[in-house]
Amino acid sequence: MAAIKRQGVKEMTTQEKLIRRKQSLLELSEYLRNISQACKIHGVSRQHFYDIKKAYEEHGLEGLKEKSRRKPCLKNRVAPEVEEAVVNMAYEYPACGQARAGNELRKTGILVSGGGVRSIWLRHGLETFKKRLNGLEERVAIPIKSVASLLHYQVFMLLNNMSFL
Repeated sequence: MAAIKRQGVKEMTTQEKLIRRKQSLLELSEYLRNISQACKIHGVSRQHFYDIKKAYEEHGLEGLKEKSRRKPCLKNRVAPEVEEAVVNMAYEYPACGQARAGNELRKTGILVSGGGVRSIWLRHGLETFKKRLNGLEERVAIPIKSVASLLHYQVFMLLNNMSFL
């Protein structure tokens, strides 16, 4: 039989339930005036009780929140110069795939894998040929006064944009 939910009663989150359990342990130990017995009833060690008590005394209810023991997983980032080179490569050679872009950059002394190239392209919204070509189009439309500063294959791709897409 499914549990009946009362109207107007908010369900507690797991975090709130853990905080409430720790609070009840502290309250029970005060009521009984016997820490060992309160710990036995709640099924925790006295050391854990003292850790909870210390956290509560130092930080209040915030100290009773469950803390993650995991190390924060920061995104793998490359140096800004490498990221800039990869983005420039996407605009200069929009038809190159991630593996080829990584290999071409390696020839210039910039070490980045195909997967690294892909993650950078994803961050900058350049993961597909169409997006790289559109990015080149936007880049060209604003700052360049003449087509002479573009490379011949870039002009070719821009002129034939609709046939590639």
